[in-house]
Amino acid sequence: MTPVSNGLYAYLPIGLRVLNKLTNIVENEMENIGAQRVLLPALTPTNLWQKTERFDTNKTELFTVLDRHNRQYILSPTYEETICDLIKSSGYMSLKLPLKLYQISNKWRDEIKPRFGFLRSREFIMKDLYTFDATLDDANQSYETVCEAYSNIFKTLGIKFTKAIGDTGIIGGLKSHEYHYTCDNTDDIICTCSACQYAINKVMCKESKCPQCSNTLLEQSTAEVGHTFLLDTKYTEPLGAVYMQQKLKPLVMGCYGLGLSRILTVVAEKLRTEEGELRWPKSLAPYTLCIITPKSGSNEEGANQYLNQILEIVNQLNIETILDDRTKLTIGKRMKLARLVGYPYVIVLGKTAMMSPPTFEVHNINDSSSTELSLESIASYFEAENMKT
Repeated sequence: MTPVSNGLYAYLPIGLRVLNKLTNIVENEMENIGAQRVLLPALTPTNLWQKTERFDTNKTELFTVLDRHNRQYILSPTYEETICDLIKSSGYMSLKLPLKLYQISNKWRDEIKPRFGFLRSREFIMKDLYTFDATLDDANQSYETVCEAYSNIFKTLGIKFTKAIGDTGIIGGLKSHEYHYTCDNTDDIICTCSACQYAINKVMCKESKCPQCSNTLLEQSTAEVGHTFLLDTKYTEPLGAVYMQQKLKPLVMGCYGLGLSRILTVVAEKLRTEEGELRWPKSLAPYTLCIITPKSGSNEEGANQYLNQILEIVNQLNIETILDDRTKLTIGKRMKLARLVGYPYVIVLGKTAMMSPPTFEVHNINDSSSTELSLESIASYFEAENMKT
């Protein structure tokens, strides 16, 4: 990611591949719980936010625009009003409950002081999910289902996370939970119990002792990367999102957000080395393997004769591979660049490939190990590594 203005960033090809990996993980889990993907317009008519009385209380953080007819719109930071208006316009007779609709899209917030990259940016990428049920009991069940799906997503990423009782804040509702990564130099603090794993946002914490086991609560600096809300009828009632059960009744709603750009920012920060080298988990790495060929004109150039054989081996194993054939650069320079980007594995066609029998340097970047393998051993090496995932 590269900054293009204060609080605005561009995704370059490698960063976009990482984002797409994360998106695929999220999509798979949303499909598992029966959620359907939609895409809502970036602009929301201001009058919808006025109906829920959110416009005036949030005006300072909203980007607004006027069209040629002097109608005002919000560049949407969230979509509770929009989705409820969509449900209303679709007609209550066509609803099959529970209904789970989600999108993955850019959102906007006029941060007074953008900082910490995507943690406090003006434009960010979020997965927002909205559930609709007939009763509060059903909505609670949907809430638990989505919370479990969120936990599955974070477990897939393989980095320790904390689920904490959350502050409903400007979104509102009956209850909420937040998902956090420990992270220095952020605005978030949660209070946790090391004995029973109870966790709560410091804003919500009124006691110094854990209510479940009476142990002392400890403060942790964290970054919030996900948030779930059980909204009840806070939005559906004023916006007319209803269903028929003998008579028209407002739907019971939940909303759930995952900050995808936030997750990538925190993961990169948590797993990078002191030298600034990225260490992506395998599930997010832009490519699993980088192959480095010899420098043009070097004594090792003859090792290129084995390149197609290695490519055939890794392709049969379905290993996502990038070939660094910038042969004007030395192997050492390209190895350094591969470590900076964070490819989990690197194969080098270097000096050992010119020996008899030829061997190839295989580097496991994430655990800082390396080994020399014959062509015949490469497949079994990666099969064994895959079993560790």
